[in-house]
Amino acid sequence: MAGEISFFELGVADPERARTFYARLFGWTFEPGTTEGGGYAIRTQGSRGGVHGGDPGAGPYVFFRVDDMRTAVALVRALGGTVAEDADAGGDEDAVARFGRFRLCHDDQGSPFGLHQPPDGF
Repeated sequence: MAGEISFFELGVADPERARTFYARLFGWTFEPGTTEGGGYAIRTQGSRGGVHGGDPGAGPYVFFRVDDMRTAVALVRALGGTVAEDADAGGDEDAVARFGRFRLCHDDQGSPFGLHQPPDGF
């Protein structure tokens, strides 16, 4: 099903402090992520996420599931939204195989959101 929240990303100053905080607050489990300079993949009861450093005070990034990234990107643009022109925010092919593909977008009013095409079996 497309449209449900399938991934979230937390930007923080210090990923280790965030790991300690959110593990104690919510009981989330963490494993090393692929972000340069630290970061973690997060597993919760309902969805997966990540935390990266060097982004103090950031709001959470919310990614909505799509079945086909290329089609979803084209539809965002056709509806008057924008999609970041930089390459896939998912990283290298190993990271894409592990976490899927991500694109940062804005709706037709300028509000930010993300698209996420999960890897097979996600």
